[in-house]
Amino acid sequence: MTVVLDTLSKIGFMFALIMGMVVVLIWMERKGAAFIQDRTGPNRAEIGGVRLAGLVHPVADVFKLLFKEDVTPEHRHKALYNLAPMLAMIVAMSTYTVVPFGDFIMIGGRKIPLVIADLNVGLLYVLAISSLGTYAVVMAGWAANNKFTFLGGIRATAQMISYELTMGLALMGLVLIFGTLQITEIAAGQADLIWGFLPKWGVVVQPLGFLLFLTAVFAETNRNPFDLPEGESEIVAGFHLEYSSMKFALFFMAEYAHMVIGAALIATFYFGGYQIPFMPRPYLEAHAGTLVTAKLIGIALFSFFIAVLFMRRVQKEKGKFGDARDREPGIGMGLWLMIGLGALAALALKPWGMGPEAASVTASIFQITSFVAKLVFFAWVFIWVRWTLPRFRYDQLMHLGWKVLLPLSIANLVVTAVVSAFV
Repeated sequence: MTVVLDTLSKIGFMFALIMGMVVVLIWMERKGAAFIQDRTGPNRAEIGGVRLAGLVHPVADVFKLLFKEDVTPEHRHKALYNLAPMLAMIVAMSTYTVVPFGDFIMIGGRKIPLVIADLNVGLLYVLAISSLGTYAVVMAGWAANNKFTFLGGIRATAQMISYELTMGLALMGLVLIFGTLQITEIAAGQADLIWGFLPKWGVVVQPLGFLLFLTAVFAETNRNPFDLPEGESEIVAGFHLEYSSMKFALFFMAEYAHMVIGAALIATFYFGGYQIPFMPRPYLEAHAGTLVTAKLIGIALFSFFIAVLFMRRVQKEKGKFGDARDREPGIGMGLWLMIGLGALAALALKPWGMGPEAASVTASIFQITSFVAKLVFFAWVFIWVRWTLPRFRYDQLMHLGWKVLLPLSIANLVVTAVVSAFV
């Protein structure tokens, strides 16, 4: 029973992380696009006059899609048409099962690994489950009985098969170096140092493999410049053209969930996962009190600095809009002041004198925070690239996959095998 509760708790944490990140990424997508294109971005939706810099818009989207009419094509294949969006979301959520978000956590004398399922073939599981996403796209394209959706499904099939080969071969280089298919072991192995000062991260030992994997992940998630299955200028909206209401929302959320898993895999395979450079777990446990104290002081100083900026904005923009937006800088100033005061109040608990059990839990929290920070950064990279690079033509996409990336991934694997045999 204890094992079941532990597993359900970890599933709940990962589900909350994914769905929370989906909402945040939708907001980041819009604000990031506006920032890159030098425009304002979403700032109109409000709740009680509070707009929160556009954060209310994802809430409005949820209600809009929930109550929107579900328009369906008359000659669709009903079963496959309804199954496709559900399969897309299920595949996206299932991939997280084997991704470790920390080493372990000690609770009540029990050592709980921070991964839902620690499979010894976890890497193969990721490749196998992620490839099932192709079926959702193909089913959606074919079952809608529309020529544009059908073309989108065919494009997605060819694209995903092409780039899955590169992805698998790029990861094989890591398997040769770390000698395992177990993702937890790959993440743990990246805590080592090369020559005593260089973290043994995947990007250090496999720089070409990282670039190949990064490119393949962009193609697998159908993000620009690889969003050919949804090419608006050519096939209207591609495979999900005939979907509306919550069925479209499932495809929409699945894309962002795939972005999150892509960011999590990049962080885990090539940037140490939950590992903090030069701070292995024994170091975190030994210096937990000092680190927590320094972190609380840093949070307090940063919060007060942001609060001062908001205060200056309150004085500068007083009465600028003549509506509820005039109150937002004051709300922001108050929020950051509360965070800063809360951090200072936490110092009254004397964290520098914590015991061994609290230090162990603190080390786990630092690792989880490191993993989430890396995940958020690489999720932003997805957005950054989308609004920076133009879309490929389809022949360019296939040329890049088969004639450039695939030969490079084979060459990388051969060189890695030769070097591993002699070093």
